[in-house]
Amino acid sequence: MAEHPVPTIDIAPFVEGGEAGRDAVARAVGRACEETGFFAITGHGVAEQAIEELRAEAVGFFALPDERKRRVERPADRISRGWNALCDRSLAYSLGQETPPDLQESFAIGPVAVPEAPYFTCERARAFFAPNIWPGERPGLRRSMERYYRSMEALSQTVMRIFARALGRDDFYFDDRIDRHSSSLRLIRYPGRVAGAAAGQRRAGEHHDYGSLTILRGDNVPGGLQVKLRHGGWIDVVRPDGGFICNIGDAMMRWTNDRWVSTLHRVGLPDGPDSPDRISIVFFHNPNYDAEIRCIAGDGEAARYPPAVFDSFYLDKLRRGSFGAAVAAGLATRAD
Repeated sequence: MAEHPVPTIDIAPFVEGGEAGRDAVARAVGRACEETGFFAITGHGVAEQAIEELRAEAVGFFALPDERKRRVERPADRISRGWNALCDRSLAYSLGQETPPDLQESFAIGPVAVPEAPYFTCERARAFFAPNIWPGERPGLRRSMERYYRSMEALSQTVMRIFARALGRDDFYFDDRIDRHSSSLRLIRYPGRVAGAAAGQRRAGEHHDYGSLTILRGDNVPGGLQVKLRHGGWIDVVRPDGGFICNIGDAMMRWTNDRWVSTLHRVGLPDGPDSPDRISIVFFHNPNYDAEIRCIAGDGEAARYPPAVFDSFYLDKLRRGSFGAAVAAGLATRAD
């Protein structure tokens, strides 16, 4: 039987083992990033209880009436903070596809415990280090999200070190490019009952992620994650028990000189009226906003792109994506 195109990789040998174990994990991850840009991980060390507690808090928040969730609605400048109402976004717009809005609602935060230092408080930083917005009536949501965010910080650093080794670099190659990372954490509810969906409407339209790494914990229920194979059609991706689904974004694809692939993915519709809601917990890892993305080319290989600074690269993606040209242009002005 052929190996599944989205392999499951136990990363514990990278953390706990010797050089042979670290090399084996890096090879497996590198191969997956070349072939599909997606892989599942186990042996990650994140406590299952912390994940389940956050999922329960997400269910409780999304069960609130819309008028109460609206108190923490996403700011007018559309920075990724707070609550996005159902059908507020259309991810396929990032590919220039005019599709109906996505059948999802979400709640997002950015970095926690941000220092009061110019790097984090200047105008250039605003799009990445804006204050988080919290629902006062649900203190448990804040506790759970902040604890999970810190777990993802640690796990992302480990995965980025695996990436570095897979690319033939020192394990710590990315460390000083992610030590003031600009990552976000998003809770998403995909409704189970979808009545009268429009043609081409999905829970999440097809899109690429923009950053360096995405770490997903989603429910294994009908209407889940689908990935477009590099030389083929769409496949359903099922998360292994206790594991996470990971994928690289456009920034990492550029960093690797297109050796690794940032793959199209989407979230389909449930197959019946009695399907349950799907809850996803998604950590979008981004490097420092001033990190230089310089192609890591192979021996004798020319760089396909000139060096780019992450915030300009990222905000350009937003300019052409689902946030709209006017909004992204305003953010880019702050980042100049």
